[in-house]
Amino acid sequence: MKELVLASNNLHKIEEIRSILTDYKILSLNDIGFNFEIDEDQDTFEGNAEKKAYTIYKYCNKPTIADDSGLCVDKLSGEPGVYSARYSSTGKDYDNIQKVLKKLNGEESTARFISVISYVNENGEVFNFRGEIEGKIINELRGNNGFGYDPIFYVEDYKKTFAELTSEEKNKISHRNRALQKFYDYLKEI
Repeated sequence: MKELVLASNNLHKIEEIRSILTDYKILSLNDIGFNFEIDEDQDTFEGNAEKKAYTIYKYCNKPTIADDSGLCVDKLSGEPGVYSARYSSTGKDYDNIQKVLKKLNGEESTARFISVISYVNENGEVFNFRGEIEGKIINELRGNNGFGYDPIFYVEDYKKTFAELTSEEKNKISHRNRALQKFYDYLKEI
């Protein structure tokens, strides 16, 4: 089984990616002994994902993937965007959600989750794969599954928030799944 290093220790991301890329052994940062912080200082999802993937590739010299993802709310001019994980002063999911809801001031808004997967192959070449899912931000937290902004991200086709979907349902339609499917199709081609 081929190995891919995932530039993350986020258990939710690791589980989701392992459930999609079942033909590969996915190694986390813990698995390769990398315990440094990579500063996500780029202004695009692509920039942050590339920086993380290439940093880890240089560390371990193995094919690496990194994800940068976030929520873009239309009525907030695309915020929180690349700052999704650290939108509030604490960076905690609940506080990030509360900041979005406070800024929307009771209004609902169309929004999208975006995920960019950057892949650095064994030759150090970088490729990006982008996935998006459209939805809307609702004014109440609903559901106990998922993480991040899932309790307020409503998907019309399912009439549920991401946090009300099962893991299997979410993984089928998520922004990360869509990016990973593009990446997986690319791997099959080569």
